[in-house]
Amino acid sequence: MRFLQPDFDLSKHNTFNIKAKTLYYFEPHSIEDIVDFFDLDLPALEKHKERQLELLVMGGGSNLLFTQDFDGIVICPLIKGIDILSEDAESVLLQVAAGEVWDEWVDWCVESGYAGLENLSHIPGSVGASPVQNIGAYGVEVMDFIEEVETFVISERKIKILKKEECRFAYRDSIFKHELKNDSIVTSVTFRLSKKANTKLTYADLQKWFGDQEQVSIADVRKAIVEIRKSKLPDPCEIGSAGSFFKNPVVSQNKFMELQAHHPQMPFYRIDETSVKIPAGWMIDQCGLKGFRQGDAGVHDKQALVLVNHGAATGKEIANLAAMVKNRVAEKFGVEIEPEVIWI
Repeated sequence: MRFLQPDFDLSKHNTFNIKAKTLYYFEPHSIEDIVDFFDLDLPALEKHKERQLELLVMGGGSNLLFTQDFDGIVICPLIKGIDILSEDAESVLLQVAAGEVWDEWVDWCVESGYAGLENLSHIPGSVGASPVQNIGAYGVEVMDFIEEVETFVISERKIKILKKEECRFAYRDSIFKHELKNDSIVTSVTFRLSKKANTKLTYADLQKWFGDQEQVSIADVRKAIVEIRKSKLPDPCEIGSAGSFFKNPVVSQNKFMELQAHHPQMPFYRIDETSVKIPAGWMIDQCGLKGFRQGDAGVHDKQALVLVNHGAATGKEIANLAAMVKNRVAEKFGVEIEPEVIWI
């Protein structure tokens, strides 16, 4: 049994490389660890029950911004394992433990010939965090392949299985960000993947990469996306960031027509007949902010959607920069951009 570690340094547990501590830290390596932990008679748990201490469940810390020390309990599940539950000629059903590294899992799928997740290559974080954020990239969202999510509900002290419909997935959103926020610990995710490649190459970067190439394998797609992301996004080992900081805003058709009249070169992705998604990075770039710095807090010089820590920026300095970027976009375009990163 792994007990609470007090006054724990989180600097190496968030990809922004922000210096922050938590009062207590716990790394369960199994479901039994989680169940046993919440059965313990610990003062910290009693304070949590009495709402005197907050609880934060985190994976790889790749979508968090700590603006101060966390006065509570951080739980970081490190449960491992990949199990094939069933398969037929068309598809395979796999249960993946929450502590598996996301990109290593995607690589395993591609190597095994299981299609679907290759467009989500090179995304940092853990498998357990993927349904919370409903991660997405290059025209694919993880919700498209999730069958169910196994989670330990803290307030009920029991394991529950949530079917895909119960997870209430939406754009970068799920029930885990609302009713179950910090009241659930994802222990595993069950995916259904295809044994037949059906590559999705609708995004401009991929169309440019493959051109008129007729046969594209899932391994080709993974390789392309890894190279494209490496060319645009900073390596967290070299410069702190949390990937895309803002969500791409969705506007009405009328608002889009108004914007396009003033900005005819504006890229867009039509969602349906009434709504259009606009790249937030393009708007930030049009505000002249690509490469902008305030001390060690900055906008990445290759992808304006990414905010970075050039060395010693604090969480508050990153947050102040984000507020400035948001205001500039609102002033120029009349569009509100919302953070994808969770502020702590």
